[in-house]
Amino acid sequence: MSFFTPVPERAERRSSTRSRRFAAGVWALVVALVALLILSFLPTGYVIQRQGPVVNTLGTAENADGEDVPLISVSGAQTYPTGGALDLTTVQVLGNREQTPSWFELALAWFDPAEAVLPVDSIFPAGTTTEQRNEENAALMVDSQKEATAAALTQLGYTVREHVGVGALPKDSPATGILQVGDEIVSAGGTTIKDTAQLRSVINDGEGDPVDLVIRRDGEERPVTITPARTESKDGPVWIIGITTERDFDFPIDVTIQLDRIGGPSAGQMFALGIIDTLTPGELNGGKQVAGTGTIDAAGTIGPIGGIRQKLYGARDAGATYFLAPKENCGEVVGHVPNGLRVIPVSKLADSLGALDAIRSGTGVDELPVCAAG
Repeated sequence: MSFFTPVPERAERRSSTRSRRFAAGVWALVVALVALLILSFLPTGYVIQRQGPVVNTLGTAENADGEDVPLISVSGAQTYPTGGALDLTTVQVLGNREQTPSWFELALAWFDPAEAVLPVDSIFPAGTTTEQRNEENAALMVDSQKEATAAALTQLGYTVREHVGVGALPKDSPATGILQVGDEIVSAGGTTIKDTAQLRSVINDGEGDPVDLVIRRDGEERPVTITPARTESKDGPVWIIGITTERDFDFPIDVTIQLDRIGGPSAGQMFALGIIDTLTPGELNGGKQVAGTGTIDAAGTIGPIGGIRQKLYGARDAGATYFLAPKENCGEVVGHVPNGLRVIPVSKLADSLGALDAIRSGTGVDELPVCAAG
């Protein structure tokens, strides 16, 4: 009587083959896991751009003390109740030059239409620290608020006085010891100065001759004279007085915009619309939720921004059904609009107001422009 049945030779070979395949599969899995672990610690050279906070310019925001305050407040003029939302949209960046996302995170972002994988240099230029970038974005946000206020008040018929100031004095500037940060340039060579281009033109026309300026400091006007220095540009020699200018405005009423921890210039359009809605009767948006983005200047020109695709998804996820987008961003919009969102291209503040009028009244919405390929 036999207690063991001999295993046929063919069966032994099949079993051996299965064992080798299993072992190979295990080793392949181990190698893949080790490779994934190694890749997760290797620098990638890329960052991920994704949708950021969406903020209603007609609502409240948290100030530096952690208190909820009106995002836009006005004194010196009649204000009116608002409704619905005029949302500004933002993007946020995962990673920086010091710490980039893992390859696994990049792979996930690559297949997510709401995210973008970008070279780190495109967001954090070489030689610029994260702190410097944040400071620059904070300054751009302040400038965008001033430009938006100027555009809104000008649209409403207020008189806004524009002037050029001294924002910075680089090292070894010809103006060192003569000008100070905060000085206002009233005139140059007898010409009243309204913008930086005009100041630059007067200086260059003198071809190095001393320039007589009238400046306003501490509320008093005083004359000064500066001898420009010659420097080279791609268009040939130019003459400079060695200052970084900043444009400022004198507003007839006080408009305060409080928004912390968000930087950059791209909220300008929505700030301007929020100010106009606050200062005019009725609801500019008809009580609906409208989102948007775009820089703006005092003349009401709306300019392109970065991260438009991510902002579209942020607006849709926040509940907006309409989105006001800079016309110059149309090429990036086509084919990337999330379902349920209508994108309306605009290039001037008047375009945005016309679109809101159609949305509010319900008349002419279908005739509003859309971004088209090409």
